[in-house]
Amino acid sequence: MQRREFLAASAAAALGVAASAAGAAGAGDAPGEKHWIELRTYRFASPEKLAAFEQFFEKAAAPALGRVAVTPAGAFKLLAKDNPALKLAADSNDVYVLLPHRSAASVFTMHARLGGDPAFREAAGAFLGAPKSDPAYVRYESSLLLGFDRWPAVQAPSKAPGRVLQLRIYESPNEERAKKKIHMFNEGGEIAIFRRVGLNPVFFGESLLGARLPNLTYMLGFDDEAAMKKAWDGFRADAEWQTLSKDEQYKDTVSTITNLILRPIAGSQV
Repeated sequence: MQRREFLAASAAAALGVAASAAGAAGAGDAPGEKHWIELRTYRFASPEKLAAFEQFFEKAAAPALGRVAVTPAGAFKLLAKDNPALKLAADSNDVYVLLPHRSAASVFTMHARLGGDPAFREAAGAFLGAPKSDPAYVRYESSLLLGFDRWPAVQAPSKAPGRVLQLRIYESPNEERAKKKIHMFNEGGEIAIFRRVGLNPVFFGESLLGARLPNLTYMLGFDDEAAMKKAWDGFRADAEWQTLSKDEQYKDTVSTITNLILRPIAGSQV
């Protein structure tokens, strides 16, 4: 392929993604256009470093993200007691950060816009300026997702003090099966079943960039663990779900499921 043809094809592909996002504005029951969802995982060297990040997020990051319209922003930690299947010896030193963007441009300009915010620079100075000998975090990883047609925007379904969030990643064996699982949630009606039985969506996203592709990722929110258990029990027993789960067109759409129970840190808007 000639360079000019390659650039034209790349531009057409990018415009196709943008048109798909715009065309789904207002689709389903969640209001607004499709969000571009960045999901970060920060790794910390110790519980003390994690606690320092929590203070940074509450006092500096969350307010500044609100000023640049990256809301509702969420940040969550993973506790050993909530995740017995992981067999953790202690609470994780990871923090999961949810950043909803109204446009693709917002994703790529967020750092510059935050850098131009004097209040953020002042409040975040110690964290952002941590020395090489004592870094604030080890590293962070990032994935970019695009909201689903039937749940385009990030929501905060619960603000209860004891709320729990459930982050689930569905890896698929190939692109075709990945698209079919998304179809199952959208046109197949799985999201509608979720809502009816109390599995309250925060977001549903198709992973565009990141690790373990192809996959879809979603998050649910509950007032507490009891509400989460009740909703999943209701889902498994639901007659419509039992019929949908046996539909042959959706066979073998998921090869691996990651399931994490998370708690919001201070300042989380989700």
